[in-house]
Amino acid sequence: MPIREKTPSQARAREAAGALAIRALGWLAQDMERIGGFLAQSGMGPGDLRVRAQEPAFGAAILSYLLSDEALLLAFAADTTLRPQDVVHAFHVLEPPFDPDAPVRRGD
Repeated sequence: MPIREKTPSQARAREAAGALAIRALGWLAQDMERIGGFLAQSGMGPGDLRVRAQEPAFGAAILSYLLSDEALLLAFAADTTLRPQDVVHAFHVLEPPFDPDAPVRRGD
């Protein structure tokens, strides 16, 4: 079975989810305690951010970090006028849940 390319709507959803992740990174970076928590949990140093931000899984990691702390998620949502569900949706676009019945996916 040939591997299908992403549809335009899937590509747009992925682009929007990536943009939300970049927005979340900017929000984290505005506060030393917030960005420090992300760096500590991820094991990265401040100098790694620019390089790692280019990696496909980085956006999902940022959103996963927000989703791991309800207070942080709610603060982000309030400051950006987004809903927590928007973050959940973006995370699932960037890191789809495992589906054992789905055809094998190729990496980006």
